[in-house]
Amino acid sequence: MKFKVLIVEDSKVSREHIAATVEAVDGVEAIATASGFEALKLLPRQRFDLIITDINMPDINGLELINFVKKNPNYRDVPLIIVTTEGREQDRSRGMALGAAGYLVKPFQPEDLEALLRRFLKPL
Repeated sequence: MKFKVLIVEDSKVSREHIAATVEAVDGVEAIATASGFEALKLLPRQRFDLIITDINMPDINGLELINFVKKNPNYRDVPLIIVTTEGREQDRSRGMALGAAGYLVKPFQPEDLEALLRRFLKPL
């Protein structure tokens, strides 16, 4: 069984880096989108085991996306990880209060993201 991870990141370089890190973990497939709007179109079409989102994005930002996902009964149990340049404690607290399960500040070490994936995707 393959786990599916949705990556929501507007920066092409960051999106590719996160996707490569995710796909380096055995049994995990990455599906990447460039915006919150694209993610909202994808969510009803397939089941995701985990969502990774940036905060600062055009159209729908990561916090708005988390808010939508956590209020929707179809997705509320899907763990969310924020990967962002926003390193202030207030940003972290806000993301976690909305329902994020993890928070990584860019630039991050691939092994830190892999550890979060292993924590939330069972069994790996």
